[in-house]
Amino acid sequence: MCLRFEATSGEGKDGMDELFNQSRKFFVTDGLENVVFNKQIVFNTIPQIGDFMDDGKTQSEWSLSAEVKKLLDKDIKITATCVQVPVFIGHGISVNVEFEGDIDAKIAMDLWRSDHDITVIDRASEMEFVTPVEIAGEDSVFISRIREDSTLDSGLSFWCAADNTRATTAIRAVNMAQNILAS
Repeated sequence: MCLRFEATSGEGKDGMDELFNQSRKFFVTDGLENVVFNKQIVFNTIPQIGDFMDDGKTQSEWSLSAEVKKLLDKDIKITATCVQVPVFIGHGISVNVEFEGDIDAKIAMDLWRSDHDITVIDRASEMEFVTPVEIAGEDSVFISRIREDSTLDSGLSFWCAADNTRATTAIRAVNMAQNILAS
């Protein structure tokens, strides 16, 4: 399962401008306009990115699932929910994954730490976990909140955050997924 939280910058400058303008108008109690987003984005979350399809998924959710299948395994089972959130920069994704073999959080952290494009933040660190605002401008993919998923036989849950405006972030996120699945 993937729950992706997308910054308004995913809609480009117009999305960021709408968040800024709604924020300003909210505090002066001026009317809010929805132009880029179909609902108010300021102080809100919108569980829809893209148009709805006949099966109830949005285009973004279908695209995320298709990308994972293309990159990892066409038979992988995945469910995705994409949510627009009121931040300017930085996407986050909550991932729950089940592996064929035994894996635990420590093994996953050690594997990710060996990749120079990934920064692991664990509870023992001063940060404990990362948020999009803390990693804006960074090239690395940040992984935190790594833990075993007790609902699965060999499962992990983790939080991943990256600056979506950096050109290499998507490539690094793909490499991260391939590294953990190859183990």
